[in-house]
Amino acid sequence: MASENSFDVVSKVDHMEVANAVNQAAKEVHQRFDFKGTDARVTLSGEDVIELEATTEERVAAVLDVLQSKLVRRGINLKSLDAGAPRSSGKVWKITASIQEGISQENAKKVSKLIRDEGPKGVRTQIQGDELRVSSKSRDDLQTVQSLIKAQDYDFAVQFTNYR
Repeated sequence: MASENSFDVVSKVDHMEVANAVNQAAKEVHQRFDFKGTDARVTLSGEDVIELEATTEERVAAVLDVLQSKLVRRGINLKSLDAGAPRSSGKVWKITASIQEGISQENAKKVSKLIRDEGPKGVRTQIQGDELRVSSKSRDDLQTVQSLIKAQDYDFAVQFTNYR
């Protein structure tokens, strides 16, 4: 009897890498000449909220650009970063960005429908909380499903774990 093969489709972020990227961005913002006198700051509040501040709207957007470049270098997908619009708070402009994790029910249903419609026959999907389990008897079918999911441009980060 052939055993079942499966993998999980997840959207996870390494929080240590995010913290390191925020620290690197804060250090660069503090040292760069074009940020002198703008009171530009990058801080991590909790595990998944990043606060950006500067004296002008253009400077706070530049701080966001520095943060995004540091996240990319650390291997964090920018689809996991949900940055709000710059807003004025007294004399300071602020952006609040949050780190998004997990696949919502509606997004899991989109992926499941894609697999059902375009994937190989005999591949089953099961939504388990904030991840999606894909199983089949054939490993080749699972690899086909992985390439199918990678080819789609979803608005959330996608990783594959627990391949067995």
